[in-house]
Amino acid sequence: MTTMTDDLASLYPGFSAQHVPVGGGVQLHTLTGGEGPPLLLVHGHPQTLAIWHKVAPRLARHFSLVLVDLRGYGYSAKPAPGEGGEAYAKRLMAADLLAVMRHLGHARFAVLAHDRGARVAHRLAADHPQAVRRLALLDVAPTLAMYEQAGDAFARAYWHWFFLIQPAPLPERLIEADPAAYVRDVMGRRSAGLAPFDARALAEYQRCIALPGTAAGICGDYRASAGIDLAHDRADRDAGRLLPMPLLALWGEQGVVHRCFDPLAEWRRVARDVRGHPLPCGHYIAEEAPDALLDAALPFLLQGDD
Repeated sequence: MTTMTDDLASLYPGFSAQHVPVGGGVQLHTLTGGEGPPLLLVHGHPQTLAIWHKVAPRLARHFSLVLVDLRGYGYSAKPAPGEGGEAYAKRLMAADLLAVMRHLGHARFAVLAHDRGARVAHRLAADHPQAVRRLALLDVAPTLAMYEQAGDAFARAYWHWFFLIQPAPLPERLIEADPAAYVRDVMGRRSAGLAPFDARALAEYQRCIALPGTAAGICGDYRASAGIDLAHDRADRDAGRLLPMPLLALWGEQGVVHRCFDPLAEWRRVARDVRGHPLPCGHYIAEEAPDALLDAALPFLLQGDD
């Protein structure tokens, strides 16, 4: 089974689409293209793998790219989440990504991930450090740090964190009442508004959020982050476990993470080798500042193993 809409095909010329089985009846929608060592690209909320279209051409000159839609998002499977979102625990979502890469023949790879995808990538690196060569994370601080340090400014800006974890079916019903408006409101209220988004990518985001099961999957993702994921993160902290691979943290200097947290300090609490800096943009780095992202990330990703 493949899914390549006209919009996706025009955003990713030359890429191939397939659905990869990852176990438990779940399949992830993936795009592949480029040549070189493997690089996994993982999107955030409320988006899909379409977010990478401005950086994929340059990355594809150096890497064999694997783009995925997370479970619950895009054209990937949307399993029933369970009361606490257990089916969207980042441990399970990370195992999905590992299964995709192994299916494609990549035992060890670099990761570039944004927003929710960066949270899944964090768990992937924690649970399967032998698989992740280098880790580049965009506009996030660790989930546990963000919840434990949440204040008024953060809660007002990231209202959706607290809306989406409300008991079902309230948030699901409100999203499903006007899915396209949810995308426009969540994305358009950030610092740059909707101007950075290609019309084809925005159409994909709106098309996919209206698919059956997406609202439930998104809420499951956030409920898991406020519950089972925090338990896993606390267990890592209590055991003194640190990510062993080099980690690059990049964030938007016009964004909430920059205003409310110290990303470098927080990532240095969970990883041994951390570097990074803000970029001249807001939250949606790959679409707002693709050249700045590539200038910062490519030298890091192209380095060999330390």
